Amino acid sequence: MRGINVASTMKLSVSSYSLCRVVNAGRMDLFEEIDWVAKAGFAAIEFSGFQGQEDADPGKVAKKLKARCKKRGLAIASYTIGADLLKLKPAEHQAEIERVKGEVDVAAILGVKRMRHDAARGFPNRYRGPKDYEDALPYLVPACREIADYAAEKGITTSIENHGYFVQHSTRVLKLVRKVNRPNFGVTVDLGNFLCADDDPVAAVRRLARYASHVHVKDFHVKSADQPNPGEGWFQSAAGNYLRGAIVGHGNVQVVRCLSLLKKAGYAGYLSIEFEGLEEPLKAVEIGRDNLRRYLRKL
Repeated sequence: MRGINVASTMKLSVSSYSLCRVVNAGRMDLFEEIDWVAKAGFAAIEFSGFQGQEDADPGKVAKKLKARCKKRGLAIASYTIGADLLKLKPAEHQAEIERVKGEVDVAAILGVKRMRHDAARGFPNRYRGPKDYEDALPYLVPACREIADYAAEKGITTSIENHGYFVQHSTRVLKLVRKVNRPNFGVTVDLGNFLCADDDPVAAVRRLARYASHVHVKDFHVKSADQPNPGEGWFQSAAGNYLRGAIVGHGNVQVVRCLSLLKKAGYAGYLSIEFEGLEEPLKAVEIGRDNLRRYLRKL
């Protein structure tokens, strides 16, 4: 399976998640965010849920967002949602699959061809049985297949992301995507998230590039676990290293090397900035945009 491409060249997008603090502060709503993204010169926006619109009918919101994007000349790169497919009770497991399939319907209304859903964050704490990754695959593989098969009917490629610790290391992501084995099931490759599992981003991207259906460009500052806790804004990786969200190009992720590997593998989809640092989000995204443009010119 080769990378599943959406354009002839990589184009810049931004995830709505990058601006969640701006929306939470009441400085703009999701529709005004679309206006800002278009004015900032991005080719597309990615919706990570519908922040601030949670009480409205998602199908109606999707129609309005699609119309606003069309008016502003913006493509919609992807639709990103949370999920937990590691539900141990059969009824709960199937209910979660059906919920995610409902989100596929929302993606279809948006008109996107790419949708990311989470796989799992691990076994419930109350579960007393085996909790190895291999024990989770009998739950995750059929669920991802069923969702992908449903999405295929609508021309949508689904994906999982290296996200949530449990399914974050590139070897685990690779094993899942290979076992699901669907032509419309790939990986949303997040350049920074590998660090949460202490996985070298360059090695990880090399491993997963051919399966990339979408890309999040995220950067992190990193401090080793043997250093003092740096305080507010930092969190710890699986091995205890300290991470803090960074402006693209300001952190420790070797972004240019990762992009080069993606290009070599034939990836030609969107590069969606996902910022979660302490800096002012609008300025941070603009700096990241400028850095990415410069990096792409050098590839």
